[in-house]
Amino acid sequence: MKRIIYIVLCMLVFSSCNIYRKFERPEMNVAESYRNPDGTQSTDTASIADLSWTEIYTDPNLQTLINYGLENNTDLLVAVEKVNEAKAALMSSKLAFFPAVGLYLPTNFTYSKGNFGVNYDASVTASWEIDLFGKLLNEKRKSQVALLMTQEYQQAVRTQLVATIADYYFSLLALDKQLNIYLATEKSWAASVETIKAMKEGGMTTEAAVVQYEAYYASIQAAIPEIKAAIMKQENALAALLGDYTEPIKRGKLDDQKVDFDIKAGVPMQLLSNRPDVKNAEHYLASMYYNTNTARAAFYPSIVIDASLGWNAAFGALASLTQPLFYRGANKAKLAIAKAQEEEARLQFKQTLTDAAMEVSNALIAYDAEVQKEVSRDKQIMSLYNAVEYTNELLKLGTSTYLEVIEAQQSLLSALISKTDDQLNKLNAITSLYHALGGGRE
Repeated sequence: MKRIIYIVLCMLVFSSCNIYRKFERPEMNVAESYRNPDGTQSTDTASIADLSWTEIYTDPNLQTLINYGLENNTDLLVAVEKVNEAKAALMSSKLAFFPAVGLYLPTNFTYSKGNFGVNYDASVTASWEIDLFGKLLNEKRKSQVALLMTQEYQQAVRTQLVATIADYYFSLLALDKQLNIYLATEKSWAASVETIKAMKEGGMTTEAAVVQYEAYYASIQAAIPEIKAAIMKQENALAALLGDYTEPIKRGKLDDQKVDFDIKAGVPMQLLSNRPDVKNAEHYLASMYYNTNTARAAFYPSIVIDASLGWNAAFGALASLTQPLFYRGANKAKLAIAKAQEEEARLQFKQTLTDAAMEVSNALIAYDAEVQKEVSRDKQIMSLYNAVEYTNELLKLGTSTYLEVIEAQQSLLSALISKTDDQLNKLNAITSLYHALGGGRE
């Protein structure tokens, strides 16, 4: 026993401290490089990711849908179970630090001259591996990191779910508005068809004008069923995303969606604090770090204490030391593999940061572009309303043609649809930025 203790103490003195050292995140400046739409780097300390999703999405109908999805979405429920699995695995790795205890109870049955007999003996055995070289410690830390990874996976599913429900909802509102635009255009154009027919009867225009008006009117009518079908499909997609939502999807209007907060991305370090994929990549790197330490620990001996206590109160204990003499080549190969995997994880972590920075920058650029378009689009629509009115008046006076009226109406309809797309793109850009910054965490 003294010899074993002497060997162990000597090896502890000369062994590397890396086996016991906890993982520290490497310094990486790649996330510091994402830009604002004006090309400058962000120095703001505020971020919309710090806001609750209820502060981002204030529509009460949308909040009801998000709450329902967070409770019933299948992918999120599966992620919760994965966290439970990781918790059980962590408990198993913690129990490895305790002795393994067993009960040995051999029993013999005898029969002689009509009499039964039972002979038995009993003993309790215990085996305890002393973790002097960090093998069990690093395995436990790997399990802890694995739990953190599953928790971040759950957060990733959650943040993605919140963003996707919002996107689906806004798309539904945009389709509703498009339908209203087409219904209003159909009603207006039905009156225009009657007007052009009356003008033809009065000799003020030709049959060609009537036919062109009727053709355009038919194209408006044909678009309406297509939009209605798209609305139903979007409702089905949203209901499926929510889990088992069977109620009619109550919703507001696209024009009522407000942005009552400052659009701020914040300093890049907040990418590390909020984004689940960045944190998950960091945890994976930590896991590979501990995996390398475990491979290093394989070069050192295992110390196991075996003990037994018999029925007759006899007690025995034996400490054994197993030195991996004939596996050194295999252990070297495993260590080389572990180091390569750790470097791969470091590069993946760096790339995750690069991708995160790009997504934030793209979302900011998209939002800024939509904001800049708003004033110009409103001016365009106002001018086209006037153009439709003026060309109709000129047609009645005989100084304009029916083709000019149709062209003006088509331009107005296209601009109104574009305005709807602009509103949807702006809301989606906010969601993209919120999601890119890791907003919506539990």
